[in-house]
Amino acid sequence: MDKLVDKIAALGVPGLVLLVAMAFTGWAGAAAITTALAVLGGPLGMLGGIAVLVLLSLMSQGLAEYGFEAIFKSTVEQLRTQGKSKSDIEREIESYPISSDLKLKIKDYLTKLA
Repeated sequence: MDKLVDKIAALGVPGLVLLVAMAFTGWAGAAAITTALAVLGGPLGMLGGIAVLVLLSLMSQGLAEYGFEAIFKSTVEQLRTQGKSKSDIEREIESYPISSDLKLKIKDYLTKLA
């Protein structure tokens, strides 16, 4: 069991996501991996699932290195430079399944930016 945990820990966040997805498939072995990747990939199938795991890896590395607030502030600034209005960004934020506390933080940052 320790060897398995070491291998999953080496994979980091994507490893945990894959493990949880595999647990929900109801399959075992290669069938569980195949099904989990296909589910994670949505309409893009297994290749999409691999892309999702790579994206999760990049995002988790960025979060670990810079912190969540620095990344979301930079993202909001980038959206503003791309021409999105404050109201457009606020509308998008309201549609996301994130906590109301986080929504308030982002809106507060938006008001400070303008």
